[in-house]
Amino acid sequence: YQEDQLAQPVVFYNRIPKTGSTSMMNIAYELHVQNKFRVVQIRLKGSKHVLSLPDQDSVAQNISAWSDLPLLLHGHFSYFDPQLFGSDVKPVYINLIRKPIERLVSYYYFLRYGDDILVDKVRSKAGDTTTFDECVEKRHSDCDPEKLWMQVPFFCGSSPHCWDPGSRWALDKAKQNLVDKYLVVGMTEDLESFAEVLEVLLPQFFGGATQYLRESGKAHIKKTKHKDPVSESTLQTLRSSKIYQMEIEFYNFAVKQFRAVKKSVK
Repeated sequence: YQEDQLAQPVVFYNRIPKTGSTSMMNIAYELHVQNKFRVVQIRLKGSKHVLSLPDQDSVAQNISAWSDLPLLLHGHFSYFDPQLFGSDVKPVYINLIRKPIERLVSYYYFLRYGDDILVDKVRSKAGDTTTFDECVEKRHSDCDPEKLWMQVPFFCGSSPHCWDPGSRWALDKAKQNLVDKYLVVGMTEDLESFAEVLEVLLPQFFGGATQYLRESGKAHIKKTKHKDPVSESTLQTLRSSKIYQMEIEFYNFAVKQFRAVKKSVK
């Protein structure tokens, strides 16, 4: 099964915002010349993370045309299956996920202060000094528990049911896809282990990844410029929400799966 997967030299990395994906792609861009693969980014307009059916079809046809070359395709898009459109290529999906509250807090401050790479870019909420604690206390929309609903739908797919916050169907589908459709899903909190596993499972792409991380020290290259500590009462408010409980259930499910994969390649 695995050799059949690897014979198709197309990897899809559908990056979830604020999970360390820039650091992950930095490794890929560093290795693509020596490992002789192409990197292509899919850019979605606005803040939506779902490729339309015509766009999915376009990607499916394009990867069929590129199938003679190793290809790493990445972007902030939710899971989809190119074979639904008749593509003969079955991409190998990989991903990285993060503890849900940490991801949301990082995203909240990122929209206000930006990061230490694109320092001159004005972010959509620049000038808003409301802390995350104040946001939760005042029940503003930017910190609504519904904003936690991101990793589940990314794995669930492009169906509107996937993006229905708190959907048990979406959570079950996301878990099923993680196990059945993804070669490996790592954790932001342990990027080094993710790189080690990728180097074993996808050496054609990630051969040399651990050495690069060790020598460069660039495990996490992009940091949000300003972040206030979050109070315990704010954490309790978010943790009591149904959406958080489903997102953390998914995260813990992914952690257990990754540990099993990691153990199997050691």
